[in-house]
Order: sequence, then C-alpha cells, then structure tokens
Amino acid sequence: MNLQLLAQINSFLAALVLLTSFAMLSQRKINSLVTLFAWQGLFLSINTAVVGFVAAKHHLYISSLLTLSLKVILLPYILHVLVVRLKIRKEMETIVNIPTTMLIGIALVIFSYHLTAPVREMSTLITRSTLAVALATVMIGLLMMITRKHAVTQIIGFLAMENGLFFAATSATYGMPLVVELGVALDVLIAAFIFGIFFFQISTTFDSLSVEQMESLREDN
Repeated sequence: MNLQLLAQINSFLAALVLLTSFAMLSQRKINSLVTLFAWQGLFLSINTAVVGFVAAKHHLYISSLLTLSLKVILLPYILHVLVVRLKIRKEMETIVNIPTTMLIGIALVIFSYHLTAPVREMSTLITRSTLAVALATVMIGLLMMITRKHAVTQIIGFLAMENGLFFAATSATYGMPLVVELGVALDVLIAAFIFGIFFFQISTTFDSLSVEQMESLREDN
C-alpha cells in the first residue's frame, strides 16, 4: 500500500483522537463522556494497527488488540457500571465554563505544535506529524482533570491522559516494548477497580462525589 496514503490515514485518525478530546472537554453528561472515551480508544487502536503495518512492528498488533479490549470494551463497561451503581444522572459541573475551557484547549494544541516543531523537522518517521496531536491529547486530558468538580470525570480525564501518552509513544518511537505496554495496561486496569471501590466508599459515606463538597467538609472539620 502507498506510504503516502497510510500517512494520510494516520493523520486522519490522529485528528479523530484530538476531536474526541475536545468533545470530552465540552461534555457535561457522564454517559456521553464514557462513550467518547470508548471512541477515542477505538481510534487509537486502529491507528496503532496502521503504524504496526507501516513499521512492520508485529508487537503493535498486540498493542492494538490490547487497547481495543481494555479501552474500548472493559474500561468503558466498568465506568458505565460505576455510573449506574452510583446513580449519577445530573450534568457534571465545571470549575471553568465550557467556552473558556475550549479556548484553553485550542491554545494547548497551538503550544503542542510549536513545542514539537524541532522534533518533527528532524524525524523521518511516518508518524512524526501526529506527535503534536499526542502531546495535545495529554494536556487536554490534564485540563479536563483540573476543570472538573466530579471525581469520576477527573478519572476519565486521567485515562484520556494515558491515551495521549500511549499515542505519543507510538508516534515518537513506534511504540514501547510489549512488556512495558502490558505492565501499563495491567496498572490501569487495577487502578480502575481500586477507583471504583474508592468511589463506592466515598458515595456511601458522604453521599456525594463532588470534589468541592468534599473539600468543604474537610474545612468544616
């Protein structure tokens, strides 16, 4: 297959990953946020398979399947069960309003392209154009963690950050060693279970998962 066409497919998938990051940043409904996270994982999985084909790195096919099973199926399912069990139905509150948050996100994308420009000029990899998108995905995930009041949405922001880090590794070096990727995947899965148990305990004790309300309780004490 033509390398130029594969490079265009790679860039298109990177654009979809970035688009889902902005959609997550602007989303207030928790169920929609979980769905968008699953879509981001799907685009990331397909992109990893494309990079594996271009670079002839067979371990990336395993990484792609791992991403598909973990971030498209298992983690969204765990998050969905968490939302149902905790009876989260209202729209999620934000510390900064959505338009301002989106403007900050755009500024982070511009900053990412400026920061990675020297690397893109020196690199000969087909994925060099997507490195800025990967860095922007990391920073937008961090921004979502900072600007959300609800603990569950902050965890989704953390998982989106991890997506960006994985994307950056694929873009910069054609992926991490498989043993490292397996270790990271296991850590993320265990963290998801721990967070789930932790949230149940908080919800039972304080009847809320709002970080702001928990801080006010600490101040009262």
